[in-house]
Amino acid sequence: MFITRLTLSAAIAGATLASAAAVQAADISGAGATFPYPIYSDWAKTYKEKTGTGLNYQAIGSGGGIKQIESRTVTFGASDKPLGGDELEKNTLVQFPTVMGGIVPVVNVEGIKPGELVLDGETLAKIYEGKITKWNDPAIAKLNDGVKLPDAAIAVVHRSDGSGTTFNYTYYLASVDETWKNDIGVSTSVEWPVGLGAKGNQGVAANVDQTKNSIGYVEYAYALQNNMTYTDMINKAGKKVAPKSEAFAAAAANADWSSQPGFGVILANQPGDKTWPMTAATFILMHKDAKDGAASKEALKFFDWAYANGDDAAAKLDYIPMPDNVVAQIKKEWGQIKGKDGNPVWAMNN
Repeated sequence: MFITRLTLSAAIAGATLASAAAVQAADISGAGATFPYPIYSDWAKTYKEKTGTGLNYQAIGSGGGIKQIESRTVTFGASDKPLGGDELEKNTLVQFPTVMGGIVPVVNVEGIKPGELVLDGETLAKIYEGKITKWNDPAIAKLNDGVKLPDAAIAVVHRSDGSGTTFNYTYYLASVDETWKNDIGVSTSVEWPVGLGAKGNQGVAANVDQTKNSIGYVEYAYALQNNMTYTDMINKAGKKVAPKSEAFAAAAANADWSSQPGFGVILANQPGDKTWPMTAATFILMHKDAKDGAASKEALKFFDWAYANGDDAAAKLDYIPMPDNVVAQIKKEWGQIKGKDGNPVWAMNN
């Protein structure tokens, strides 16, 4: 049974978060991406201890979060896929990033330790296309001189739900492999050529943990907290890199957050010797015309607190906090969120 420190704490936190809204009208409701769930859970626990306000966050995947915020069943949605300007305008949404992190390949191959195996984008794409089917394939062996690779079939695991993690993963694969770009494409959900589907980062992690000779992809915190075997990667500069916070930060170093509506910058396959090739930001979505202005204000108070006090917790889970100058820009955007009286629910002196 796949019970580890992350999944057990997530279960406890989930029960706490879900039950909180039933007893406190002021509690905050949100739903969406599983990518940031570990840090949102950590922040929520501390924030409730400090303020008494809880968070009911449903980690149902980015696709579900987008649907729920569009239907106004939650105060905020969460997505690792940034929405474009037209979609934000159509649905009267404000979008802003909270943290950045890395997506990592994870494997369950006997004798292979974390970071011992290295892959490049083209090889990873061909595994997920079903063109590389065995662990001792020459393409993998060439990248792993001296590593004992089994003559065993690769069991591919992917997301079954609408997923921002999948969006960023397929964005990367399309950027390095023409076949992937032309035949499979980039989306929160694609027609996978091979493999077993699992729901959420936690579902992929569980399936890889339970399946011998498997490979999957998860947000790094899930790999780290569950003691999973992650691989190193060859980045765009042709350098071998490990999935560490420094490598995620390097990928985000040159991001021009103001260049896209709603700060919707894609961080995959960035240049630089030290960059991790599958880095991503995760985003919050809120309505400009808030149905419940008080609830929207409480949500913004939570994120304001997280930006000011949550960096250490984020770093411990190898997420990258947003730069201070970007946070200042984000808070200016919050002025667009207005209550029924037409006044902003958030003021800079809150």
